[in-house]
Amino acid sequence: MHRYKGSLEGRIVLIKLFPDSESLADFAINDLVISAQMCAHNNVLKPIRCCLENQSPILVYEFPKNGFLADRIYICSDTRQHQPMAWESRLKIARQIAHAISYLRTALSRPVIHMAIHVHSILLDEHDVPKLSNFFSVTIPEGETDVEAYNGLWHPKFKGPEFEAIGKVTEKFDVYNFGDLLMELLTGEDSYNTIRLIIDEDSSLVKFMYNCAQVYGINEIVDPAILAGEGGASLEQQLQAVLDLALTCTEEDPYRRPTMVDVTKELKLIERYVA
Repeated sequence: MHRYKGSLEGRIVLIKLFPDSESLADFAINDLVISAQMCAHNNVLKPIRCCLENQSPILVYEFPKNGFLADRIYICSDTRQHQPMAWESRLKIARQIAHAISYLRTALSRPVIHMAIHVHSILLDEHDVPKLSNFFSVTIPEGETDVEAYNGLWHPKFKGPEFEAIGKVTEKFDVYNFGDLLMELLTGEDSYNTIRLIIDEDSSLVKFMYNCAQVYGINEIVDPAILAGEGGASLEQQLQAVLDLALTCTEEDPYRRPTMVDVTKELKLIERYVA
């Protein structure tokens, strides 16, 4: 998928152009339909127009002026194009995106699994309000708790352990990827391309956190840009609480992971921590 900045009727817009592929065309239509159903939520990238007559679908969305969340989070100098984001903003974004994912479960006729929760699926408007996008989603059929998902599209970053094992996903699939997102917000690292943290080539940020969370102090793990601001006991308490939540979200067994509704509630509580 290619993204372009364009203009429509005097308005700056984001244009998504999908490759000429029947399977990707289905994903494009799904992205459009779910985005439209979710447009009442403030943290979803809103569709404006589309052209489905071509073999390569073209979708037009509101323009997120401040770009990808990744550009404000990742430590790598090639991608962090702006001032690093303060912890308070990262935590607020995590809570808002968690609420949007919960909305997928509760507000539509059938629970929907997003399938691609990641910093590159989250864009920021001019006020840094996060907008969830890339709804390459699957819907859980009535009477079922899981659903088969197409395996050929997904980068390993988007594959929870159960997907790798049996090719099926439940609502807890998004919870796993959200836990990985929390770890990236904490560390400023790309899960599969770390810069500061030394991780084996065949490992990941999730595995590193499980192995080292009890060994290293929280201040050794988090992005130094977070610690550069004002902190104290309340900041350290928040950071540890988010790490604990991330570890719970990325449990190997999906049945041991919390629901996204519970994750949202926990993040609201963490935001209220004071010294």
